[in-house]
Amino acid sequence: MQHLLRHVAVSRKVFVEFGVENYTESNTRFLLTNHNWAGLVIDGSSKHVDYIKNDDIYWRYNLKAENSFITRDNVNNLILRNGIEGPIGLLSVDIDGNDYWVWEAINVIIPSVVVLEYNSRFGPERSVTVPYDASFVRGNAHRSNIYYGASLAALCLLSERKGYSFVGCNTAGNNAFFVRKELRPPTLPELTSIQGFKKSQFRESRDPDGRVAVMTDSQELAILNQLPLVEVS
Repeated sequence: MQHLLRHVAVSRKVFVEFGVENYTESNTRFLLTNHNWAGLVIDGSSKHVDYIKNDDIYWRYNLKAENSFITRDNVNNLILRNGIEGPIGLLSVDIDGNDYWVWEAINVIIPSVVVLEYNSRFGPERSVTVPYDASFVRGNAHRSNIYYGASLAALCLLSERKGYSFVGCNTAGNNAFFVRKELRPPTLPELTSIQGFKKSQFRESRDPDGRVAVMTDSQELAILNQLPLVEVS
């Protein structure tokens, strides 16, 4: 993240991040505490948001925390009612489900940089996402725990429509980075999903009893191919 922001001119040091849990690990915390950014974090758990509001970070820095289950119908109002609109520095979306649909719906902010979680099990070429479900919860959607989100290729297609260039993924293989086309410097080449794809090494699969299951790529893909998916273009 720091490398990326050293190369992209950000005029307004404001962020919005979804799906932060208790905010002890996040994409924006370092910006808040070390570079004096301001921002809004949103999480669907009241327990997590209470933790944030009782943390020293909440009064030491310009941070707002909102408890809400994000949908494509409420996301813009959630941002606006917290006083954020127009150009901002960074948007980070990690909600383990409707990530594609929520980013597609956002129109009240124009982030310089966008960070989106992708599901690497779909591979680098297939352009798919889970169908939109306003009440989608990953743990309830399928017992395997791997049915969620969108492929990298689907997010790259959406980014193109929204005016962004795909510039790479983190080494962990779960976050993809996008930069406004007019802000992307030559030092950050635009990539295809095939060029920038990183495979996740996380063991997230679960057996019928909820225990961690060691599955091959083909076994995981066989599960996903039996479940509803939307091909996007």
